[in-house]
Amino acid sequence: MSKTVLVVDDDAAVREALGQTLELAGFEPILASAFIVAKDHITPEFNGVILSDIRMPGRDGLYLLDYAQDIDADLPVILLTGEGDIPMAVSAMSRGAFDFLEKPCRNDILTGAVARAMRARELVIENRQLKAEVERGDAAARLIFGQSAKSEALREQVRRTAKFDGPVLIEGAPGSGIAKVADVVHRLSARARQPFVRIAAAALSPADLDRQLDTAREGTLFVGEITLLPPETQFRLLEHLDAAAGARILAGTTENLLDARTEGAFGADLYYHIETLRIRVPALSERPEDIPVIFRCYVAEAAETAGIAEPEVPADVITGLLAREWPGNSRGLMNEAMRFVLGLEPLQEAGQPGLAEKLEQVERTLLIDALKRHGGNASATAADLKLPRKTLYDKFTRLGITPGDYR
Repeated sequence: MSKTVLVVDDDAAVREALGQTLELAGFEPILASAFIVAKDHITPEFNGVILSDIRMPGRDGLYLLDYAQDIDADLPVILLTGEGDIPMAVSAMSRGAFDFLEKPCRNDILTGAVARAMRARELVIENRQLKAEVERGDAAARLIFGQSAKSEALREQVRRTAKFDGPVLIEGAPGSGIAKVADVVHRLSARARQPFVRIAAAALSPADLDRQLDTAREGTLFVGEITLLPPETQFRLLEHLDAAAGARILAGTTENLLDARTEGAFGADLYYHIETLRIRVPALSERPEDIPVIFRCYVAEAAETAGIAEPEVPADVITGLLAREWPGNSRGLMNEAMRFVLGLEPLQEAGQPGLAEKLEQVERTLLIDALKRHGGNASATAADLKLPRKTLYDKFTRLGITPGDYR
């Protein structure tokens, strides 16, 4: 806990007396004769509180208050006032001052006010640290992009699934980010400090599987395209799961695993071991409203990777993205973001949708954006878009939009 008090007063005798009183009360005062001296201590990293006279030559206490709040709106500033300054001090309270004390001030009143400010400051610092730890720890929020209801549902499903320690089947279309979701499940699990190993199932021998399990140890082994796992390796993986020890298994597939089991290409026992917990990654076609959000995230990542300034994304670029199909899903959008950052022409896809399909995709995105702005309120959305309510509901029905999903 910080005990630092920045004391600002142009009167040397008063300044020294305040410092001595605070020291005797267990605080650690820093004495400054003017704003120009004090401002060097008022930084985003300053964890103490400020005690300042209002009337000072040059920049006064009110200017210091405004300056401190620009640096940190939660930084407590206590103002010392003369008899004629009380109306000014009351006004300063409405501008964010923590407290004001009338001079001369009894020592117990002074130290009590500083102690209260310090407790408030300590609570703010603790909350910020807790929030930072939560944000650092919530890999789902950091790594799974998108603001749609489907994206939030995916993040929540990943968080819940990570708490259980059994095998997980992760399904999705090609390029939808199955391996990334597996990585996030690992990061949020109790095994997060152990290795995360990613392998492809195709042509994987039992001996290769054993080596990868040894590498993963007590961490997580992600097996991509599990339907391509050779029969003899399927049996070895089943033995590992039956033992219920060692690495946790996450299996990914872009195919229908039930179909593979029905056709005899995938063992029934193994199927029932890994299908208990499922995560389905939605395709971009199911959440087109996420395309602008995900694209901008990838642009930022691509710019950082390339070591260049992040470019602005013009509205016409977003419109063009919304008018395209994305069979490659997030991977295709990531590739497009890299091309955009490097100034290359957009890659044209074969089988582009017609004008009607493009307009429908754009219309759906605009309607969903308006619903989000109004918290799912259809009446407010209709007024915003200058549409009759019946027309708006007809569009919702045609485009498969449920307003309640955006409340």
